[in-house]
Amino acid sequence: MDHRTRQLLASGAVLAIFCIVQLGALALVEPFLEGGLQGTQDTSNPGISIAYIVGILVATAAMLGIIKYGGQNVLRLVIIFAGVYVTFFVFDALVPALGTAGGIPVQDVLVLAIALGLGAALYLYPEWYVIDTAGIIMGIGSAGLFGINFGILPALVLLVVLAVYDAISVYGTEHMLTLASGMMEMRVPVVFVVPLTRSYTFLESPMPDSIEDSDDTLPTDPEEIDATLLNELGASRVGGIDSDVLADANIDIDALDDDVRDELDGGERDALFIGLGDAVIPSVLVASAAFFIDTGPTVSILGINATLPAATAMLGTLLGLSVLLWLVSKGRAHAGLPLLNGGTIAGYLIGALLSGLTLAEALGLESFL
Repeated sequence: MDHRTRQLLASGAVLAIFCIVQLGALALVEPFLEGGLQGTQDTSNPGISIAYIVGILVATAAMLGIIKYGGQNVLRLVIIFAGVYVTFFVFDALVPALGTAGGIPVQDVLVLAIALGLGAALYLYPEWYVIDTAGIIMGIGSAGLFGINFGILPALVLLVVLAVYDAISVYGTEHMLTLASGMMEMRVPVVFVVPLTRSYTFLESPMPDSIEDSDDTLPTDPEEIDATLLNELGASRVGGIDSDVLADANIDIDALDDDVRDELDGGERDALFIGLGDAVIPSVLVASAAFFIDTGPTVSILGINATLPAATAMLGTLLGLSVLLWLVSKGRAHAGLPLLNGGTIAGYLIGALLSGLTLAEALGLESFL
């Protein structure tokens, strides 16, 4: 199987993961509500989105500081605990009442055992399939919880602001690349890892380097580029040199290290990586549209009922994801939320208008007009 075919299969797996997260969030909307997990009284107030975004900024700054000053072990434990916490709520909504044993609810014991078991697996053996399993559960739970607490307007505000922030943090300040690199080194469920080879192991694979982590200056003049320089920079840096510059340079390909030569030939990555937040944030609008909109037709997706706006929002997410995966296949890091959130919002608005809502109603502005 050639690299292109493996990459297409891995991209299909990423699409499947996003579908599972969004369908799982839709399935848990009602159980979460019945479980009393709607903690927001005014779900139409966009202020809740602003408060959440401020919280993200503070948490991001704190995590960057922790990573910089060597507190990764503590941060890793915090993230694993968050995974256990969300897992408990997800399975508490899924596992039916099973009676009691010695006066102790069997359901609670079983759910707690599942959550703690996942936490132990993350701590002791964070292989890629453990990371992905935890990420899917956390994504489903987080999207479902936010979906019933964020009305349409707050959800839209959240998606728009975070899309802009993601673009700035990846293409501008680049601090999101630093954060992602540090998180991946801790082997915690903040990314989905989809291998491209059967032999791939997340436990032993080197983490992709971020360009900003090096003090070397990338050359822009073809006359300054030679085989020795490329070998010193390493394969992970070659992708940062403009391809036209490389083409104009007279490089003795045979003099390059194997990994650098592979990178010049297009490279073959071992796995695809995509952030957990890239799956969760668009899914908030999908769950919100399923919960807060009761106008128009409903559709059944693999046995899970969804309003038309929720279904078209899902479709928009998958279209945006397809474009993102195509861009990532070119070998460069890209901000995910501009494409993902943009596709989700466009899909949602199309479905909302087809359901008979006015534009003001679709945007959640009717109570403000």
